Order: sequence, then C-alpha cells, then structure tokens
Amino acid sequence: MSSRISALCRDCLSEIPAARRCAVCGSPRVLSHPELDVLSIAHMDCDAFYASVEKRDNPGLEGKPVIIGGGRRGVVSTACYVARIRGVRSAMPMFQALKLCPDAVIIKPRMEAYVEASRAIRAMMEELTPAIEPLSLDEAFLDMTGTARLHGHAPAVMLARLVRRMKDELGLTGSIGLSHNKFLAKVASDLDKPHGFSIIGKAETMDFLRDKPVGLIWGVGAVTRAALDKAGIRTFSDLLRWEQTDLIARFGGTGERLWHLARGQDRRRISAHEPVKSISKETTFNEDTSDPDILDGHIWRLSEQVADRAKAKGHAGRVVTLKLKRADFKSLTRRVSLHDPTQLADRIYRTARALFDQLDDPGPFRLIGCGISDLSAAEGADLGGDLLDPNATKRSAAERATDSIREKFGKSAIVKGRALR
Repeated sequence: MSSRISALCRDCLSEIPAARRCAVCGSPRVLSHPELDVLSIAHMDCDAFYASVEKRDNPGLEGKPVIIGGGRRGVVSTACYVARIRGVRSAMPMFQALKLCPDAVIIKPRMEAYVEASRAIRAMMEELTPAIEPLSLDEAFLDMTGTARLHGHAPAVMLARLVRRMKDELGLTGSIGLSHNKFLAKVASDLDKPHGFSIIGKAETMDFLRDKPVGLIWGVGAVTRAALDKAGIRTFSDLLRWEQTDLIARFGGTGERLWHLARGQDRRRISAHEPVKSISKETTFNEDTSDPDILDGHIWRLSEQVADRAKAKGHAGRVVTLKLKRADFKSLTRRVSLHDPTQLADRIYRTARALFDQLDDPGPFRLIGCGISDLSAAEGADLGGDLLDPNATKRSAAERATDSIREKFGKSAIVKGRALR
C-alpha cells in the first residue's frame, strides 16, 4: 500500500497533499480528511437512480424534469434532481407532484433496465470486496476492512475509483459515505448529493451529531419522531441527557438503539447474506374503487405474484398481510398469523380475502397490497392441510400442477377466471 495520504483528487485519483485544487489535474474536487486512509465502512447510493438510467438511455431528456411513476393516479417512484428542486419527492402522490412540476416528463418504470444497471454496479463492487450488503437496486453497504493490502490503496481511493467507473462505463453517478460504522456511513452518503463523497471520522463523531435532529436516524419516521418530541427529544443532544435505562423504559428496544446511536455507536456488521424479511406486492388504481369484484380480482393477482416470488426464492410465510389505502390516503393494514407457513397463492388469497371481508370500511380505495412475512424455508410448508376446508389439499395439488404447466408453456397457459376481473 502507498504511504499515508491526507487528500485525494476524486477526478484523477491522485493521492496529494491537502489543497483546494489538485496539483496534478487542477480539479477542485479534492477530498481531505485526517482519517482518510483508515476508515473502511462505506455506503454507496446512486443518484436519482431510475431517472438517471432513463436520461442516460434517452439523451433528449437531458435538462428536463423527469418523474418515474405509475401515471397520474400513482405515486412518485423517484425523480431527477431538476424535479426535486421543484419540491417533488419519492412516494409523493403523482397529482401533487404534477402541481409542483407541471412540465415534468412522466415515465413508467422499466425495471429490467434498472436491474441490468444494478447488476453492472454490483459487479464493480465485487471487484473491491465480497462484503456487500445491498439495501435496494441502487444502494449498498461495503466493508472494505483489510482490502488495502490487496488493492495497494486505501478504501477511500478504491471507492472514488468505483464511482468514477460508474460514470465513465455506465453513465451513472453515485454518492459515497465513508465512516467507522453503518449508521454514520449512511448518514454521510446523504451529506453531499449528487455525485458526492463525505466522511465522518471517529474523532469528530460526537461534535458532528450533537445538534443534528433525531430524524437523521434511519428508520425514525413520523410516528417515532412524534413520540420522541412528546418526550422532549428533538436532537442528539436531547438524547444524550437520558439515561439508557430510562430510554429503554420509555421506548423499549428502540430506546436502547437510540442510546447507542446518540453516541455514534453501531455494532451491526455488514452482511452479504441479509435475509429477506417479507415478500409483498401492491397496486395503485387509476380510479378509486369500492367494487368488491374488482378488489377481489386484485387480491387474487397480488396473491399470485407474491406466491410466485416466494416459490422462486424458496420461501414460505407464516404471516399474511392485507394493505389498503383510502382516497384520503389513510392506510389500513390487517394481518393474521397462520398455523404453518405458506407459499401457495390460493392460501394467501383466501387469507387476505378473509381479512378484507372483516373490514368495516367500505372505501373507496386507491391502493391495495398483499404480502407474507415471518419467512422460513419452503420445506415443510403447506403440508398440514385444513380440517375446516377438506378441499384445501386438492387446491394445493392443482396449484402445484398449474405451476408445472406454466413452467413449460408460459405464464398465460392457465389463467384463473378471477384474475380477469
């Protein structure tokens, strides 16, 4: 490995003395930090990934506000930075996004293109380290500990090389966060987007966090923030005034996690084999509906899609969840635990339909979703039968036979009548 470095040019990758501009290429994109060559836990987040892929593949979109989403009645999947400047955000209702940015170009997601780009980025990451924990198609944690001897450069240099390769070879940009644990690496990757590289070192951790809002913590959403606010906790400094036992007594396991994060402590390891925790699918309607036949058809199709994914991955779930969103955006979620796990569309559907029948809300609804969780291996699933439903075993056998036929002749070889509603 090269001698200790204090600064790095992110454009030409020269290891240089700290300066405002690179002495080699003149670039102002110089990264300087006293712990530059020792930190090894990173988070890489692609910049407006879906929109960036669309702009790369269609140069005519350059400079235009682009929103990826499912039509006027859907929600925003992601938006380019031109649209974000206008106030457009992910998960925003499309009608609201179009009010903020009426000249936006709306594009339906092309998942196959995004998956292909994600795989190419993942291959580049794997050249750096096997310790990669993907969070989604466009972001991942990387543990670069011990890789300096292999590559002959500090992790920071190799990470800068990664994002330069992404731009040169794939036409996509990403932002890097580098620190000494996962929590701070993810925080850092949001500090300088797009195409940024930020560092939070050990020595500066407490000073950096002290006055930051608790909403900075990944997973602390509106409900948790409201509970913390009620307790007078708005910043990390507020958290530091609480004893660990008091936080646990007030907030349970979340309180213990908050106590450690307030001190910049995160002992989670980067896992290359993070288990899938749930499988779900949802759809947003073009028009709000309370028609039970239409809703029933959607429950079946979603259950079938969830089952297909579960079978493909060799998973089964013990908990079935039904999710609906009203026209006023109020969400309704119902779930039930089964006696044994399932991966069958028929069983998921019948359970979700029973949850729907128990609702006391007539709608209309704008979104519906189904899913399974509390996952386990598929071996041993759906073997118990149902004493209250003597035809369950026959339907199970029929579904397995249908799967075999579809595998040979395609998904459209057999279509259930309810799927046409």
